[in-house]
Amino acid sequence: KDALSKFWATYKTVSDEYDDDMLERCNGNMDIVLIFAGLFATVNTAFIIAMQPNPSDTTNVLLVHLMLNISNGPSATQPMILPLSTGLSSSKLWMQALAYASLAFSLLAAYGAVMGKQW
Repeated sequence: KDALSKFWATYKTVSDEYDDDMLERCNGNMDIVLIFAGLFATVNTAFIIAMQPNPSDTTNVLLVHLMLNISNGPSATQPMILPLSTGLSSSKLWMQALAYASLAFSLLAAYGAVMGKQW
């Protein structure tokens, strides 16, 4: 063999080893990203659920008024006072927006890692 073909054979061997090592490291890194994104999305979803308003408050007030109407009979002197729905404060709105945005980016990172592993 001449020197040039020996050089390219050595180059191919070294580059194949380097490529295999790099692919193994990238595959391991994508596994870590998938695990982290899954755990983060789970915890983030739990916080999002905890931030939701409680719909049973209004239901309980309506049931109390219904029970009062049934037991006392309908009366025009009983005003029906429902809890006021003031909506979300600006800080709660920002917290929920950030929580949903972080959930979306976490799922996007997981999607990117899955696409990288499939490639």
